[in-house]
Amino acid sequence: MKRSLVLTAMVGGLVLPAAAQQPTATRAAAPARPAGEWSYLDAPLTGPVPSAGKLVAITNATIMTASHGTIPKGTVLIRDGKIAAVGANVTVPAGAEIIDGTGRWVTPGIIDAHSHSMAEGINEGTQSVTAEVRIEDVLRQDGISIYRQLAGGVTVLNILHGSANTIGGQNATVKLRWGLPVDSMLFAGAPPGIKFALGENVRQTNGPQMPGRQARYPRSRMGVEELLRERFTSAREYQAEWKQYEAARKALKKGQPEPIPPARDLELDALVEILEGKRLVHGHSYRSDEILMLLGIAKEFGFRIASLQHVLEGYKVADEIAAAGAGASTFADSWAYKMEAFDAIPHNAALMAERGVTVSINSDSDERARRLYQEAAKAMKYGGASEEEALRMITLNAAKQLGVEKLTGSIDIGKDADIAIFSGHPFAPASRVEMTLIDGRTFFDRNTAPTLQQMIERMQRRGRPNTTDADAEGGAR
Repeated sequence: MKRSLVLTAMVGGLVLPAAAQQPTATRAAAPARPAGEWSYLDAPLTGPVPSAGKLVAITNATIMTASHGTIPKGTVLIRDGKIAAVGANVTVPAGAEIIDGTGRWVTPGIIDAHSHSMAEGINEGTQSVTAEVRIEDVLRQDGISIYRQLAGGVTVLNILHGSANTIGGQNATVKLRWGLPVDSMLFAGAPPGIKFALGENVRQTNGPQMPGRQARYPRSRMGVEELLRERFTSAREYQAEWKQYEAARKALKKGQPEPIPPARDLELDALVEILEGKRLVHGHSYRSDEILMLLGIAKEFGFRIASLQHVLEGYKVADEIAAAGAGASTFADSWAYKMEAFDAIPHNAALMAERGVTVSINSDSDERARRLYQEAAKAMKYGGASEEEALRMITLNAAKQLGVEKLTGSIDIGKDADIAIFSGHPFAPASRVEMTLIDGRTFFDRNTAPTLQQMIERMQRRGRPNTTDADAEGGAR
């Protein structure tokens, strides 16, 4: 009994026990496994690397494209990891692997625009500006939450630095290629980003000051604004020094001494990339006055905020957010959990979308990430968002905020075949994800996924090594 409880704690978030599962029919029943072939039950918390999907067809499914409506009884044809055709009258080539989507609903893979999964640490809090640190350097590929999120249809994460800094560390955009090395999870083609933050986390006023510890600047909202302006002023000067150096190098004549380059500053390098439009800013924010302040700083220095994160008072300044071309990535219905969130309302997402803001709904949570499709449905209940607009909040709109909308986020020809297949309408309470494909490769299939009951039985059959007698013979050590 004790062993069962331990295993439940380890893998309880994977899938339901077999007896509690609904029947699935996304593939034909698998043949008996040949002796020696890999099985989830041999190594329950790992998996084989899925084979590349050279030619795959999802047929007879209801396809929610997120870009051009819903196609009943449609087919998605995948060739070499890309969507090759989609529609109601797609011819399936001979030799294609068929995934029978009868009774199933197909959506783009879900994109979480605010995650801290896979990271061993998320805050470098010793100073208020840490633009030089990189989340990419602390990623792990073996976190079980990756698999759980695949079981919720998630394919892409925007893994952000924490909110302890006015200007925090650099982000990592990843695809959840479970079973591959962490370098293989990085999303090739995704523009780099960085985390900014405003409010009490940055000012460190959300807890008592430790005795003997010197308070870190800034401690006020006006100090946060001043620090942003000072750092970007320094970045402009640094940028000018390097331009001057490069111009001197180009003008160098034979026999003249090489010009001396400026001292390299990794923090300012990242800020210059922001000024040059090469690095996207994702800004943690709550209050409307702080949102306007950050938009003003961005305008002053000539860059755009890719996404305001949390943005719980965004509905108050939605017109200003839309005019600035900033995105907004918010919670579905979390509010009043601290003073900064006191004026948050569940209608926030729909109201901002109505005013022309590109809105996504994020998790900021390993647990909530597994059910983002249910979170998106709340935008229809609170504010009356359309079905397609709600779906875009966890797919295409999030892709736009991460700068990858040309690669993923909708079911369109030429895009990566990042796809979730549901047992029913994704917004229906009883629906669940049956399969998740990334680049046309099946990284989650409920038909072959380990169940808690199977894993308990297998581990019970294996038994546990008896070390008691050996310890007794050796005596106490």
